[in-house]
This record gives sequence, structure tokens and C-alpha cells, in this order.
Amino acid sequence: MEKILKEIKQCAVCKEYLDLGPNPVVVANPKSKILIVGQAPGKRVHESGIPWDDPSGVQLRKWMGVDESVFYDATRIAIVPMGFCYPGKGKTGDLPPRPECAPLWHQALLEHMPSVELTLLIGQYAQKYYLGNAKKKNLTETVKNYKAYLPTQIPLPHPSPRNRFWLSKNPWFQESVVPELQKRIRMHLDQD
Repeated sequence: MEKILKEIKQCAVCKEYLDLGPNPVVVANPKSKILIVGQAPGKRVHESGIPWDDPSGVQLRKWMGVDESVFYDATRIAIVPMGFCYPGKGKTGDLPPRPECAPLWHQALLEHMPSVELTLLIGQYAQKYYLGNAKKKNLTETVKNYKAYLPTQIPLPHPSPRNRFWLSKNPWFQESVVPELQKRIRMHLDQD
């Protein structure tokens, strides 16, 4: 695992496409029980090097019902985004994650994480990659049908403040999915 993480930190496969240059942000440990697969680091995370070190991370931790000490304990939670580096700014937000990372690194990391029991698939890119044909017609339908992916996966919307409208339009998420998510997180973490 240490060898792979070191290789990832030195990765520059897509540097020509990264305005701010490569700065891979990934956290993994062979003991990790929960895997978070998000999109890609934002600019703030690119600068700090700390995954989910932004308002989206605050919201994600609330949804999960964990504090920072648990969230950043790699022996409990691994954080492996679809794209490891900040992809840059687009017209309506950050660009999509670079397509090179997941095929290049995810399988190698997963092979060294035999303890992962639950994977949180955050956003459409993670859901498309990991659910394939099992995903529904769109993110809302996929998240709404979260029970179909249990007990090993839970699809979630992105916790970005930009998703306030989606959250207000879909109150069932807070009422049904978040309590189930918190229950599953407790179940896997309490086994420590």
C-alpha cells in the first residue's frame, strides 16, 4: 500500500491538463472499513492537501454522523476520489474529474484494502464507474433506490452547498437515506 500511495503522490499522467499542476489527494489504509469515492478535490483541497477540507466535507461528515477525528482516521475511512487532482474551473463549477485516475489506480488500491465493507459513491461519476448498468437513469433515481445497492454500497448526491436546491426538492433524502447511512456507518465503525 505504501508503495502505491507513493506512486500516486508522484503521478503526473495528466499534468498537461491541470492548470494548477498535479497534487494527488488520496487516503487509504489496508484496515479501512469504509471507502468514500467522490469526484475530485476542489481548489481549497488542492491547496491544503486534506480531502474534503471544505464546506462539502462539513456536510458529508454531518450526513455520515462522524467527526473529523473519525473521518480522517485512515484505518477506518479511505478517501479515493475518481480524480485525485483538482481538475480546474469550468463555466458552472469545477471541471469533471480527470478520466485517467480511476482506471489507472483504483483497482490497485482496492486490492490492498481487503477490509472495506461499505463504499459511499458520491456523485454521478463514482456511480457510473462503480455501478455501471446497475445505476438508474439519473442520480436522483439512483440515490432514491439506494436499498438496491446495500449492504456494500450507498449512492449519494454531492454534498456541495450548490446542491441546496436538489436537497430541498428531494426531502426523502434527509428523511430516509441519511438515517440509513448513519446506521450503516455506525455498524461498520463499531466493529473496531
